[in-house]
Amino acid sequence: MRTIFTSILLLITFYSATNGQNKEPGFGIKFGGFVKTDIIYDTRQNVTLREGHFSLYPENEAADKNGEDFYAKANFNILSIQSRLTGNIYGPDAFGAKSSGVLEAEFFGTADGDVNGFRLRHAFGKLDWENASLLIGQTWHPMFVQEMFPAVISFNTGAPFQPFSRNPQVRFSYRSNAFKLILAALSQRDFQSYGPAGLSSAYLRNSVIPNLNAQFQFSGDGLFAGAGVDYKTLTPRLVTPFGYKTDASLSAVSVMGYTKIEIQPLTIKLQGIYGANLADHIQLGGYAVKEINPVDSSESYTSLKNLSIWGEILTGKQIEYGLFVGYTKALGADDNIVGKYYGRGTNIDHIFRVAPRIQFNSEKNRIGIEIEYTSAGYGTANSLNKGKVESVKNISNLRVLTAFYHFF
Repeated sequence: MRTIFTSILLLITFYSATNGQNKEPGFGIKFGGFVKTDIIYDTRQNVTLREGHFSLYPENEAADKNGEDFYAKANFNILSIQSRLTGNIYGPDAFGAKSSGVLEAEFFGTADGDVNGFRLRHAFGKLDWENASLLIGQTWHPMFVQEMFPAVISFNTGAPFQPFSRNPQVRFSYRSNAFKLILAALSQRDFQSYGPAGLSSAYLRNSVIPNLNAQFQFSGDGLFAGAGVDYKTLTPRLVTPFGYKTDASLSAVSVMGYTKIEIQPLTIKLQGIYGANLADHIQLGGYAVKEINPVDSSESYTSLKNLSIWGEILTGKQIEYGLFVGYTKALGADDNIVGKYYGRGTNIDHIFRVAPRIQFNSEKNRIGIEIEYTSAGYGTANSLNKGKVESVKNISNLRVLTAFYHFF
């Protein structure tokens, strides 16, 4: 597979270098990206992705036979897997619109066993008219607001406080003066929902209803703001444990609001999310079984909800200072729970993070240093109290991260 990707890249690079001789006018591709190396030190073992690179929150206490917590152990790593290659494609006008596209990949892999694997990040084509645009392909979910996501050094980009997901989608946008409307229909690929068969996109696919998102944005003099609503339906099973056909589904609605204020020399960002079943966005929650039919073992489900808030303040250019603060709280479900939980951090009541940073920029190079303190409140989910987490104990980790970038 890697040989195939390498061959494709070589062909694209050759075409890019020679298209001035035989290309159709107005068509080409421009490559860019960066090489990044992270040096990471943690005071505790963490729930992470890719050998500790993508950090979420500290592991819960786990006692050995002597009663000692074996997760209370520091950890160290050096990784360059976030290095990235981006191809910005420009083409001739089509359907009365300017045409463009993006093809981007990195060496992050698709699972822990695929570290260094070459994976697709973005792949989409776009048509831009005077007031409207149509994007078709894989890119950020609209809940990841590209105009104002956290600029932290860590690759977690503010997760699990900031929604984090890339999805195949059809997205239509319409702008009128300072206002913009976004409508999107999405599927799942790398960022999937939990269910009886583990992480899978099948639960959304079998619902036959795409993930739907609508947003309204305003941009003015030093102000960017918006609000949105997200709707998702999952069908966790096609057959019950007793062997009967079932199509029981679960629908969830999430809302969010956000703003970015630029008052020189400061930039301030704020976002709040009230979500249901957002585990596919690397957030707390998911869903659980609220009822089981004793005759055929068919199940009905209830969403696990959460509230997430984050803010960031940054200033400077050659030397940039920033501070990220995030808090997320599990709110439980609307119903009592009688069966399994499917989700992320279902035994966590809350998570808090504060992460100051400093970055030094020089031409195409950057050195960044970030200290990330994260505390997670672990407990026991009470199924008779709508899955709310009780008997909470805070577990914390301090991550020191140094990153070296070279942009091209």
